Amino acid sequence: MTSKTYRIGIDVGGTFTDAAIIDNDSFALVAKKKIPTTHHHPNGVAHGIITIIHQVLAENGISPQQVSFIAHGTTQATNALLEGDVAKVGIVAMGSGFEGKSARKEAHIDDIPLSDGKFLHTFNTFLDTRQLSDEDIRRAIAELRQRGAEVIVASEAYSVDDPTNELRVIAIAAEMGLCATGGHEITQLYGLKTRTRTAVVNASLIPRMLETANMTEQAIKEAGIASQLMIMRCDGGVMSIDEVRKRPILTMLSGLAAGVAGALMYEKVSDGIFFEVGGTSVDISVIKNGKVMIQNAQVGGHRTYLRSLDVRTLAVAGGSMMVVENGKITMTGPRSAHIAGCEYECFIPELAFGEHPELTFISPRPGDPQTYAVIQGAEGKRYALTVAGAANLLGFVPADDYAAGNVNSARIAWQLFGDHLGCSAEQAARQALDIAIDKVMLVVEDMIAEYKLERHFITLVGGGGSGCILVPAMAEKVAMKHKNANNAPYISTIGVGMAMVREMIEKSVVNPGEAEIKMIRAEILERIVKSGANEATVDINIEIDKQKNVLRAIATGATELRQKETINDTLPLDQLQRIAAESVNLPQQTTQYACQTGRWHLFEGISEQKRFFGLMKKQQRRLSILDREGVVRLKKENANWLLCTRQEIPSLFAEFLDDNTRYSEANAAIPKTFIFWKEKMLDLTGTQTKEQLMSIIEMEMDVVEQGQNIIAIAWQ
Repeated sequence: MTSKTYRIGIDVGGTFTDAAIIDNDSFALVAKKKIPTTHHHPNGVAHGIITIIHQVLAENGISPQQVSFIAHGTTQATNALLEGDVAKVGIVAMGSGFEGKSARKEAHIDDIPLSDGKFLHTFNTFLDTRQLSDEDIRRAIAELRQRGAEVIVASEAYSVDDPTNELRVIAIAAEMGLCATGGHEITQLYGLKTRTRTAVVNASLIPRMLETANMTEQAIKEAGIASQLMIMRCDGGVMSIDEVRKRPILTMLSGLAAGVAGALMYEKVSDGIFFEVGGTSVDISVIKNGKVMIQNAQVGGHRTYLRSLDVRTLAVAGGSMMVVENGKITMTGPRSAHIAGCEYECFIPELAFGEHPELTFISPRPGDPQTYAVIQGAEGKRYALTVAGAANLLGFVPADDYAAGNVNSARIAWQLFGDHLGCSAEQAARQALDIAIDKVMLVVEDMIAEYKLERHFITLVGGGGSGCILVPAMAEKVAMKHKNANNAPYISTIGVGMAMVREMIEKSVVNPGEAEIKMIRAEILERIVKSGANEATVDINIEIDKQKNVLRAIATGATELRQKETINDTLPLDQLQRIAAESVNLPQQTTQYACQTGRWHLFEGISEQKRFFGLMKKQQRRLSILDREGVVRLKKENANWLLCTRQEIPSLFAEFLDDNTRYSEANAAIPKTFIFWKEKMLDLTGTQTKEQLMSIIEMEMDVVEQGQNIIAIAWQ
């Protein structure tokens, strides 16, 4: 009998290191644990990682041999940049002739400001490549080292096309005992200045991250865990520790990505907005068509080619305090109870207030206005009026939730506050929650518009310890669906343990054809396998950004070949129908089964909207496609579908594509298209022309039998 296997996720935060053990078959959370992060141990945070692994395995009777996947997320790269704890970087710029003049300027990077007067320090030199000798390179590196450089960046114009000289510099630097990286290793996009800057940030992180990576990897091996250690990336995936040694920049902001990875993989959200709510701030991110939304990150106010999770952070959270001016609540936050050194009013016994509690106003930090409301209780102790207290008082927080507080204590505090404002405790709490919600919804509305989300299909998902404090009240006020993530306080740790291996390559290509698409597809497959993915599990999506002339390949895969579910794991049709109807906000009786292929089940329904006092009706088709486990993988309004065979792609599917193409005098706009067959879901929304789309389909389905049924969904 095969031994049960488990996944371990570890999230290394600034204060605590969390661990979660997940059943590898059912994805159920088996155990969770929290210990202080070991910043000051001789082995640094690696000591805390190995300590928590030993403890959580021993406490749950799990042997190291039963661990099939282990990954950790870390704030180390982000913190290093925030604290200025980075290596000094020497830049070897190269070029010749006219390109050399341009390279001398574009690859010259000044010190990069980080925070609080801290800088990433750089030193620059230039080499003419017309007669470039190894001795010239050695002299340049030695000069940079003498000036203070601890790590080297090699940067040459058009090195993405021919990296020979950058590789020479990297090899010679290694011979001289210095870590080095080249611009072409970080990105294959043109744009020498941005490419060099990205490489500089990456290089500055290498020495410290290398030390931690080596210690952590050794600790995992000594623990008897054979599974390869994976590290969380900033885009919600994981990569091998070998890749971290080369590209530590990819771990920047990975703490933010872990939470949304949990919502994506553990909660199986297909379209939603995820809120990781803490005590001081909330991180807001978007999931669309089962994918996280990504953008270019900035460091020191400068754009880089680092593609990371698009997350918006606001100082609104469970501990946000009330600002009062002229007898009215004017703001919630930005200061929190934690920052002010006050306890929450809802997490104390009623007796703590004493016999004669009083409302007063404080300045949480020097320079802050004295307008933050607190209750002064026994012995002069102060308790903050918080968003958490308001939500508990109004009944938005379930009794068994992590953020559930003492409602009686909250009522005492908020009644005193209400007396000052001239209203009841509940009215004061409602005002406070509405102000917090309105602030958050401004950002939410921007993200809905920016990513063209179908508003009535969105689910607001709460995570973090304070998810229930904010999200249920917000959903009620704006009439949107919501859910709080299971094990919400550990959602980031679970996200690390559930994450898939992810890789991305971007190239500057004008109007890519079949040859360029095939080449980048082969490259991304090779890279993701090197990063630890099992080739048989890899899915590849190709995107073409016509405006920026960027060809992008994104690959995801698992570290092991998971046994696919048997047909017996399929939910009953009526249960799938109910889930599909709920996903598109229609009654079950109006949602019909359309077709099925492999693991995929398609349902469609018609929504009727009455207009002009009921004299006219507008009908809209709504589609929902589920996998056999009942997870909604795609839902769309005003989309069309086709069931055909692999053999009929050049005929029926091509005709379907033409029927859904929008023609104008300027061009033909092909529809956004998804294709489903067997266990595969192919996202073709990134293609620009019919030729590109058909070429990708042929590559993906090269070995698929001619009679295989496929489902196509298309919309404009």
